[in-house]
Amino acid sequence: MAERDDLFYKKKNAFDVLSEDEINSAYDYATEYKTFLDEAKTERKAVKFAVKMAEERGFVPYTAGMALSPGAKVYKTVEGKAIMLAVIGNKSLSEGVNIAAAHVDAPRLDLKQVPLFEDTELAYFKTHYYGGIKKYQWVTIPLALHGVVVRRDGTVVDVSIGDMEGDPVFYITDLLPHLDKDQAKKTLSEAFTGEGLNILIGSRPYGEEKDSDRIKHMVLRLLYDRYGIVEEDFLSAELEAVPAGRARDVGLDRSMIGAYGQDDRSCAFAALRAILELESPEKTAVCILTDKEEIGSDGVTGMQSAAFETFMSDLCRTQDVHLHHCFEKSFCLSADVCNAFDPNYAEVSEKSNSAKLNYGLGVLKFTGSRGKSGSSDASAETVGMLRALFEKHGVRWQMAELGKVDQGGGGTVAKYMANRGITTIDAGVPVLSMHAPYEITSKLDCYMTYKAIKAVYCG
Repeated sequence: MAERDDLFYKKKNAFDVLSEDEINSAYDYATEYKTFLDEAKTERKAVKFAVKMAEERGFVPYTAGMALSPGAKVYKTVEGKAIMLAVIGNKSLSEGVNIAAAHVDAPRLDLKQVPLFEDTELAYFKTHYYGGIKKYQWVTIPLALHGVVVRRDGTVVDVSIGDMEGDPVFYITDLLPHLDKDQAKKTLSEAFTGEGLNILIGSRPYGEEKDSDRIKHMVLRLLYDRYGIVEEDFLSAELEAVPAGRARDVGLDRSMIGAYGQDDRSCAFAALRAILELESPEKTAVCILTDKEEIGSDGVTGMQSAAFETFMSDLCRTQDVHLHHCFEKSFCLSADVCNAFDPNYAEVSEKSNSAKLNYGLGVLKFTGSRGKSGSSDASAETVGMLRALFEKHGVRWQMAELGKVDQGGGGTVAKYMANRGITTIDAGVPVLSMHAPYEITSKLDCYMTYKAIKAVYCG
């Protein structure tokens, strides 16, 4: 007869079941991960980091027609903002591939194409927010500026200000509490508008007192002296304002990580590091670090583009395998974060189906909203396969759900992979304060996500 403990399901805190050695491994992993967060403040920088790491581990750029024997390591970038990496397996691609797909874009403030203006002898940049943000969270915090400017002659200039020691930072002002009587009567969306997120960038004049736009003139001179750009060059620029500062340990016990962009760079780093450690998997392993997820995965660098099919078609042609025959035997872990249960806001979650910090990787059978709208809703067989796989590889994991049924919801790249005929399920790191300028994760959960993705690659 079955014992009580065999009949009941109970989630366990990973600190209660892991060895001290594995906890130390998780903390060591977190140190590497924080370095990635500091280096990868934008999708371009994340891809640049991935290329550098991949080439150090023997990956080479893929070119059409190149011979690919088992163990070959190749990568392909898409406009410098997305990357696909593959380690060719011992089995034919007709047996499918094992995929981890994460995204490296994050909510932020983009500069408008004509951003610079002066008002009452203060200079500002106009912004257009990217992705789902709470606008009030972006005022009165230090901001850094990263991106590229393409000059009139076609040369590309990298811009990075605000994250190096000694750099200035930027700032969006707010009303003082002594004068916010009218502001306090408004809803948050009325009090903080997109057009009001203007970044303060200067106050010192240049030129004679009789001249106009002297503050703007000083800003333009400084930009020209440092980067050789003029105001017209903003027309062909991609400049992103992101929170300034480095990733930090959180808590007296240093058990958590606080940083910008952990949605979804916590999963992106896990997927990257796991594939870099592979040598000769049974099935071909593919890592996808995509762009544009936060705005619907559209565009040439998003998961809905043909870039992934093109890459996989090329790989399949080297083995005379039809692409869709490969897809129907493939598996994809849509590696994206989920929300962690927050007792300060317990009313939006249902406890028994919410992910908790320190309980491991969160697996979501479905995402979407309300009646599972916009979700691929993985099958019971897929969840069962993961249960067995994670048990085999010692992965701590938990089932998760994105809030109460009628509360809201969200999406990932899972449905775009599933629409290609690839068996897909969502799983990732539980996050507190998701989409805030500073997000919180557990070191153990980040490490378990890496272990889970490596298990998927290995099969």
